[in-house]
Formats: sequence, structure tokens, C-alpha cells
Amino acid sequence: MSIRLKKSYRFAIRSSLLISLFSFLILLFLQWIYDVFNWYFILIFLLLSFIASFLLLQIRIERFIYRRIKKIYDDVALLESSSPSSGTITTDMRSLTEEIEKFAQGKKIEIDILKIREEYRRDFLGNVSHELKTPLFTVQGYIETLLDGAMENKNIRKKYLQRAAKGVDRLIYIVKDLDLITKLEVGDLNLEREDFDIIEVIEGAFELLEMKAAKKKIALTFDTDYIKPIMVNADKEKIQQVLINLLVNSIKYGHTNGTTEVSVENLIKNKIIVRVTDNGEGIPKKDIPRIFERFYRVDKSGSRSEGGSGLGLSIVKHLIEAHNEKIFVESEIGVGSEFSFTLEKSKVQNS
Repeated sequence: MSIRLKKSYRFAIRSSLLISLFSFLILLFLQWIYDVFNWYFILIFLLLSFIASFLLLQIRIERFIYRRIKKIYDDVALLESSSPSSGTITTDMRSLTEEIEKFAQGKKIEIDILKIREEYRRDFLGNVSHELKTPLFTVQGYIETLLDGAMENKNIRKKYLQRAAKGVDRLIYIVKDLDLITKLEVGDLNLEREDFDIIEVIEGAFELLEMKAAKKKIALTFDTDYIKPIMVNADKEKIQQVLINLLVNSIKYGHTNGTTEVSVENLIKNKIIVRVTDNGEGIPKKDIPRIFERFYRVDKSGSRSEGGSGLGLSIVKHLIEAHNEKIFVESEIGVGSEFSFTLEKSKVQNS
């Protein structure tokens, strides 16, 4: 630990002058009493008095202050290794005040961050508990009913086992999404980039969700006919998952006989933007900043009845950011929502 004493001599000089002046007056008074005046002696005494006072005051005060300031630094050093004590110790009051204020401000920011994280942790644990509890209790209820005698009835047995199986599927779905989002958040997910036609991937997502959309009579369409392929460079499987999650979300909150439209547009020279637009319920403005949080639901009751893990949009955001791309959302109550994300064009297409 390097120690440097930034000296401020103003106090010592002023005090030394006052002491010297006081000593000079006393000496002058004594010489006047004894009627002996020696100006040479008086000047020498005055100079020596000033020097001695200055040195004594400066050394004593500096040591006095330094010991107490060092104690403050040592106490602060217990908080973290990057505390002020790891650098220079100064006895200058202005520098010390600025340094301590800066340190205190940093600690305040850390405390605020910890409070936010603690609140987030509580919400997360509460949400995980709620999401897992619902299907677990459902499965438990059906199994207990079967064990209590309903197993003898073949029709009831089959129906209850099918419902229990759905509950187990829901649990597996949630656990898989939790595992995926954990990998995404710690950066433990390797992207396998390749060149592929984004139009073909969108069409594949439409086919996979065709029956789900048909149940709510929602049409999955393009904004126009895309005759030529639009080649992008990304992880094909992950982008397909992004599209499926956005389409599922659109179907879940869409109106019966509604429409979900997908468009692909050029953004800049090496980027495209994919838009998923619906004419569904829309999202309140106050909820838009939080919709990508894990387990956050705009409709606390209705969306749970639709199923899902509550992690779809959070996974979408992490997958897009893993590609170093951006995702955007615009929405208006009663009009609908639009989710859009950017992708890098294939170099083969650009050349």
C-alpha cells in the first residue's frame, strides 16, 4: 500500500506566525522592562521561533490527522478490496472528503442494485413456485383420485391419466425452458451459425402452429408473396424457436378470427428486420418494459389458462441478444402488437 502525505501548510504557517508574533511581543515587553534592546537578537529569535513552531505544528498535526484518517481507510478497507485504502492515503481534507463521498456514492449504487436483485429474486422464486405448483397439484389430484378407487373405471382411469400426462408435459416444458434460459443468461449456449432462407423458416413455423391457430380461427400470413429466398446468417434452430415463441404469443393473446402477419424488410446494407404483427388485445404501456422478464404475464389469470411456461418472450430476447441483434415491441390496447427483430444478411446474398 503506497502512502503519500499531501501536505497543506496554510494552517501551520498561520499558526506559526501567530506564535512568533506572540513570542516577539513577550520578548519585546521583557526587553522594555529591563531596558535592553537588541534588534539583532530579536530578529534571530523571531525567525527561529517561526521555523520551530512551523515544523512542530506541521509534524504533530499531520501525524495526528494521519492516524485518524488511516483508521478510517482501514475500516473502509474491510468492505471491499477496491476501497480507497488500496490506493493513496491523503491528509488533505478536501481530497479526503471528495474521496469518501465518491466511495459512499459507489456503495449507495451497489446497495440499490442489491435491493433490486433481491426483489427480483423474490419475484422469481415466487413465480417458479407458482408455475410448478399448479401442474404438480393437478397431477397429484388425478393420481390420488385414481388410487382412491377411480382406477377401477376404465373410462375415468384413461381420462385422468391423460390429464395427468398433460400436467407432466407442462412440468417438463417449464423445466426445459428454465434450463435454456439459464444457459442463455450465463452465456453457456453455443450458436451454430449458417446461411439459410428466413422465408422457409417462417413457413415451417406456420405449418407447426397451423392447428393451434385454427382452434382460435387466427390466420397466419405473410404481408406479401416472397418469391425469392432471403438469406440470413444465424443459428437456424434458435431463430425458428424465436419465431415459434412470437407466433404462439400472438395466437395466445389474439382475437378469434384475427390475423397474425409476418413481414421481412431490408433495414440497412447488411441487416434485415422481421416483423410479427397481430390485431389482438394489445399490451398496456405500463407493462411493455417488463414483458421480457421471466414469468411476467400481462394477464395474470387468462394467460395461465392458455398454458406455456411464462418464459417465451424472455427466451426470445436472450436468443436474439445472443446473436448480437436487437428486438423491439410496439403495442396499443385494442389495436394489436408488433414484435420485430434484426438479423444479419448472408454474405452470399450480399456478394
